[in-house]
Amino acid sequence: MNAQGTMIERLAGPRGSRGPRGRRPRSTPARPGRPTLAAALTLAAPVLGAALGAILGAAAAPARAQQMPTWEFPKTDFDRRIVDLSEIMSGGPPRDGIPAVDLPRYVSTEEAAEWLDPDEPVIAVESGGEARAYPLQILIWHEIANDVLGGTPISVTFCPLCNSAIVFDRRLDGAVLDFGTTGRLRRSDLVMYDRQTETWWQQLTGAGIIGEHAGRELVRLPAAVVAWNDFHTGYPDATVLSRETGHTRPYGSNPYSGYDSATRPFLFRGTPDPRLPAMERVLHVTAGGAERIYPFGAFADEPVINDEVGGEPVVVMSRSGTLSVLDRNRIADSRRIPSAAAYSRRIEGRVLEFELREGRIADSTTGSTWNLFGEAVAGALAGSRLTPLSRGDHFAFAWLAFHPDADIYGGAAPR
Repeated sequence: MNAQGTMIERLAGPRGSRGPRGRRPRSTPARPGRPTLAAALTLAAPVLGAALGAILGAAAAPARAQQMPTWEFPKTDFDRRIVDLSEIMSGGPPRDGIPAVDLPRYVSTEEAAEWLDPDEPVIAVESGGEARAYPLQILIWHEIANDVLGGTPISVTFCPLCNSAIVFDRRLDGAVLDFGTTGRLRRSDLVMYDRQTETWWQQLTGAGIIGEHAGRELVRLPAAVVAWNDFHTGYPDATVLSRETGHTRPYGSNPYSGYDSATRPFLFRGTPDPRLPAMERVLHVTAGGAERIYPFGAFADEPVINDEVGGEPVVVMSRSGTLSVLDRNRIADSRRIPSAAAYSRRIEGRVLEFELREGRIADSTTGSTWNLFGEAVAGALAGSRLTPLSRGDHFAFAWLAFHPDADIYGGAAPR
């Protein structure tokens, strides 16, 4: 069996496991120390280097556009679309083969701290005065969690191949949609579907691409990928998505081990945009009707960036030390990368300038200290909050594949 097949088996789960509409077996914690063929190949990346890129490239090269699966999606109108069907390809598992979390359960931050490493990444979401953390160790196995937070129906999504963590409002035209995985990819990115109309949706853009809602777009909600300890400190009374998902998966392990070391994205056709390394992480920021991406490589020299996007003064804050979810087989053993978030610099009728002072983020106007969630935790503005901007973390190849005219912080003009 090849590496791709092994990865697909790991994602789809053990034989005989039931999906979201079947019985709910108890989830189990990760059992490290049982590397698969996929893990063995990818964990060799630090030694083999370019060999991993060759393996991934070879796996992607023979992939072909598939015939549209009308038997799997009987309600989907495949004649109504905004994309070429040849761009759609199988990712391996069938419809809902990677099962969404449809009946989420929650634990307290104290309970979650028993199984989350302090530096492990979570998607932090706040809505209607409530905050919740969605650990990537869970979403890497499910890719979608349909939930309600602060009265708002949301879908928390994560595409491991694109490293894209995006949160959407599930409401459209007064209806609440539930999302699942089609088992298909476009430009290496997750293609979702809603169970109400079976419209296919592009995860990275939030756009309906095939079916009744083709051409429509879901509303994105602010979210940030941060270290668990930062979330726990910032929101001690929040809730956390539980490992009791109704599915048995080795939470805490990474089925894409070594992917961070790849030089070419998996199951991606074409040539990645040369302006940035394909697997460079970027933060995209939307403000004033404009967008800009910030390469994570820039944060080493500029951990705090004062900028302007679409006429809006923005600040990009970063903090190093968060574990990658796509590096080692055991996430807790993975390398550390930055976390980043973006906010408007306008507050109380003035525009602030931010800087790093003795390892802490402060504004030069009042000297107040701020955390990664845009909250002043000390000083004259203590208790004040900056307005979060629409943002998302992605691999550069993915964002640039869908936004070839993207504006990149620090230069690199569009092709």
